[in-house]
Amino acid sequence: MSVEMQDLSVFMAVVRAGGFREAARRTNVSASSVSEAVRRLEAQLGVRLLNRNTRSVHPTEAGSRLADRLAPAFDEVGAAIAAVSDFRDRPAGTLRINVPGGAARLILPEIVPAFLKAYPDITMEVIVEDGFVDMLAAGCDAGIRYDEALEQDMIAVPIGPRWQRFATAAAPSYLAARGWPEHPLDLQRHACLRGRFSSGTMPAWEFERAGQILRVEPTGPLMVRLGAAVDLAISAAVEGLGIIHLYEEWLRPHLESGALVPVLKPWWQTFSGPYLYYPSRRHMPPPLRAFVAFIRTRR
Repeated sequence: MSVEMQDLSVFMAVVRAGGFREAARRTNVSASSVSEAVRRLEAQLGVRLLNRNTRSVHPTEAGSRLADRLAPAFDEVGAAIAAVSDFRDRPAGTLRINVPGGAARLILPEIVPAFLKAYPDITMEVIVEDGFVDMLAAGCDAGIRYDEALEQDMIAVPIGPRWQRFATAAAPSYLAARGWPEHPLDLQRHACLRGRFSSGTMPAWEFERAGQILRVEPTGPLMVRLGAAVDLAISAAVEGLGIIHLYEEWLRPHLESGALVPVLKPWWQTFSGPYLYYPSRRHMPPPLRAFVAFIRTRR
């Protein structure tokens, strides 16, 4: 039986991307070409490899078994190609990283432009997702997360500020109308602007003072998707609609201008900064190795 390696490669791209459109985007071919390659492979093997519907694509039992056996081989091929690329004068290729919205907004703008200027042959793709992500299954080379969300068996390199904190703030007009909360539990009686992750989880507001940690789940007139619509919540806070609780860096311009004023500052919680994480490989892709080296020089 003669099976085209290209068809196997396309099949693996579909499995890892979770769909034909995303696989086509990652492989730079048309969606119809991807679909035809899978159909051709299924015809040659005589089994259905993928279950398709209008919303998703999932491997069949046969497809899962084939993908599990192929994955190490394709990873080794990729590593071999990366090793050959090491002989280039300058690293080249695509670097895909998966990051939360806060990192995309607060961390990467200080890093990515300088990195791409230093390595003009590298293309960078940033995928923003705030929930927990299987970075490898998502087809990414690396990710940025905070220590409590790091995947096991990963190498972690500090990136960005080593300490951050959450700030709580409100507009002067809101505080003049509703009064100042003196304790985190007072927020239960205030209008608060909340956020929700894409998974549906709504994180509690955490405060800390003298070793005491308090978690508060206040209510309010506005709920936004964290990362994607945080600017809307900030605008609502500036307009006096409620109290906001967010990364201090995100609120700093409004705190400095006086549009927002600090609330409960002795209770602001400090936490360790984010990490760039990636799998341990014998042959790290040149774009990733260049990025890790670049990050280390900025520490």
